[in-house]
Amino acid sequence: MATSVAAFRGTRAGALTIFVGRRILWMIPVVFFVIVITFALMHLAPGSPWDRTGGRQLAPSVVHNLDVKYGLDKPPVYQFGLYVWNVVHFDFGLSYQYEGKSVTALILEGWPYTATLGTLAFLLIVPVGVGLGVIAALRQNTKVDYATMGFATVAASFPNFVIGAMMVVVFSVLMYQWTGGTFFLPASNFGLDDHLVLPVITLALLPIAYTARLTRASTLETLRQDFVRTAWAKGLSERLIVIKHILKNSLIPVVTTLGPTFAFLVTGSVIVEQVFNIPGIGRAFVTAVES
Repeated sequence: MATSVAAFRGTRAGALTIFVGRRILWMIPVVFFVIVITFALMHLAPGSPWDRTGGRQLAPSVVHNLDVKYGLDKPPVYQFGLYVWNVVHFDFGLSYQYEGKSVTALILEGWPYTATLGTLAFLLIVPVGVGLGVIAALRQNTKVDYATMGFATVAASFPNFVIGAMMVVVFSVLMYQWTGGTFFLPASNFGLDDHLVLPVITLALLPIAYTARLTRASTLETLRQDFVRTAWAKGLSERLIVIKHILKNSLIPVVTTLGPTFAFLVTGSVIVEQVFNIPGIGRAFVTAVES
């Protein structure tokens, strides 16, 4: 048995499985630490959930009954244990804004919209960001390089809500006026065939800029390697050298950032969903904070 385990660890699949398993196990203490910090900050914050509910102050007896109902009269240690138990069972309680709906149900309703938006943006980031970075590196210090890096710098300089507002003004309002209503991109109305064009581009611009700059730097470093010079000296075509020799090595640091990038797209679309009125998790989060 020990020999079989050692042989499995020695294989590439075994090493990858062990690496992924360790990463997943490390998520447990990280998530627990986040829960502890969040719980502590909520208790240290002044006030209570029942302050000025509905624009008026509740009676002390009503506040006491609500505390008893939700366990807020218990010691903090008991409240924390109850909170962790509910989180493990995906029970986040009832929504205060949507009567009769649970928070879990609201998350499940908004998740498909957020996942669709993030997935489409990711599919746009990989080819565009990598392509711009490789082209800029191969044409270093030319007009193509300056234009590509200029675009990346501008895209990385504007926040999502500014880019989204500009997209709405140009492609929804002005384009509608210029074409007499024959062509424009909708800014909301989630469900139309072209409703995702503007939010996907808005969400993807910043990661495209970072991916392009990282790809350019990595490709330039790879171009200086001896094996690339040898390939050029052999008279191989530029396309073959780029695909077979350069990309295989220059994309290693880029691939390592794609995982966090995808997580950012799925969980970081709060502003984009609010600007384009997309009923996803991000918009639900903003609504919950405002209510």
